Amino acid sequence: MSVLSYILLWPLLSALCLLCVPREQRVAIRAVAVFSTLVTALLAIKMFLQFDAGVPGFQFVQKVAWVRALDISYHVGVDGINVGLILMGAVVAFAAACVSWEIQSREKEFYVLLLVMTGGILGAFASLDLFFFYCFHELALVPTFIMIGVWGRGRERNYAAFKMTIYLSVGALLALAGLIVLYIQSGAESFNLLVLTDHLRTQPLGPRVQQLLFPVLLFGFGILVSLWPFHTWAPLGYASAPTATAMLHAGVLKKFGLYALLRIAVPLVPEGATAWMPVVAWLCLGNLVYCGLVACRQKDLHGLIGYSSVAHMGFVFLGLASLNLIGVTGAVYVMIAHGFLAALSFGLAGFLYQQTGTVEYSRLGGLLRSMPFWGTALVMAMLAGCGVPGFASFIGELLVLFGAWKPYPVITGLALWGALIVGAVYMFRAIRHMLHGPLADEFKTVQDASDWWRRLPFLTLLVFLLGFGCFPRMLTVKIEPSVQAVLSQLKTVKPAVAETRGPAGGQNPDSPMVALGEIRNPMDPGPQANLEAN
Repeated sequence: MSVLSYILLWPLLSALCLLCVPREQRVAIRAVAVFSTLVTALLAIKMFLQFDAGVPGFQFVQKVAWVRALDISYHVGVDGINVGLILMGAVVAFAAACVSWEIQSREKEFYVLLLVMTGGILGAFASLDLFFFYCFHELALVPTFIMIGVWGRGRERNYAAFKMTIYLSVGALLALAGLIVLYIQSGAESFNLLVLTDHLRTQPLGPRVQQLLFPVLLFGFGILVSLWPFHTWAPLGYASAPTATAMLHAGVLKKFGLYALLRIAVPLVPEGATAWMPVVAWLCLGNLVYCGLVACRQKDLHGLIGYSSVAHMGFVFLGLASLNLIGVTGAVYVMIAHGFLAALSFGLAGFLYQQTGTVEYSRLGGLLRSMPFWGTALVMAMLAGCGVPGFASFIGELLVLFGAWKPYPVITGLALWGALIVGAVYMFRAIRHMLHGPLADEFKTVQDASDWWRRLPFLTLLVFLLGFGCFPRMLTVKIEPSVQAVLSQLKTVKPAVAETRGPAGGQNPDSPMVALGEIRNPMDPGPQANLEAN
């Protein structure tokens, strides 16, 4: 059995085991959930390290036929695009399980749903069969609604759960309709993604069909990602969700729509993608600029992180819209980096809420004196959200800006303003309100994350943010070949892609993608990177 199957089946099997554990055994229930996600994270790290970027195609593949008449099968595998996403998802799931100590009622049901959600997320990213691809996503999505409705916080939690359900159900139905049309129109008579790709490479859909089909997939998957103006469900839903649920959904599950656009819509409907990407580029400004300005007006930490998360998705859409190697590679990098960042931010916000009972700026202040570890971690998360060098988000955003500058100079300039100016305003405003100034008497005795168990999830996420930020080559060498393969389906971008390749298919040493990828460990005797742009 492939290690990939172990990674996604461990949480699902553990959820079944928890059904047999008496609900009075609270310690055992929590231990099973944490141990299961830890094993999953360790297996994902092992798979990531063993992944060979020099081997073309998918690795760690396993295929088991299910419905032969429709060519539906359990088919999983990873390439450079999803290997980092699966690693990020597994690590965030472990961190989410660690912070779930806040749940004090119906713990058994909560951890069962948490493990089911984790298995569904990892299965969605690993599946190479469209049927299981969609089913795994729905398996992860259903627990989200239940967890917000039962364990959510705030007076608007039921409203948030219903609003989130309506938006995401509409998006999922649109995406499902697009996938069914794609299956019927392709004539391949297969749900296998590799078969569909090979078939449509030689027998592409007609231009009119592509231009009608791509927007269905775009807005279907876009709603799942909170593409502006279909974004209002996200900040409210995350503010009302339990900490672990917000970490998993905002950090990992929301990337499913972006991953589906890159894995399915762009390579299988290339002419539609080429025609609609300028629209995507303009829409992403709604995420980057409008949602950033709304974040400046927030009066509590949950609202700020929610709108900041929506704003960061604009970078991914801008990178995808560039349809070139540098920009799309940056988009994948931002997806991975933002997963760690969003999980860290919501985890810290949840910890603050548990200790103080509020996340409103007006009631907070001076917390850096009473909560030094938490305050330091929050400052690092805010700096990462601003795209400060040294964090993984900086590398991804830089690549996106490099890739998008030539096709969309005006949009890129506005995006840069939104990221540097607007982003810095709302992040530093939050730091000033919560960490500095007078400390309220009621919070002078508040407890910091003083023991290693409370610090472990935050430190884990910070290690990955800093690791991929200081040594981006760990990701770029894996991502680039797979992005190159996706872009090869687009006839209009072949010349642009070729510009970043050297003779005989080798890499052009002057490419900014190569320059960023050559950042090495200081102990490595190899050449150091020079950050240059074409």
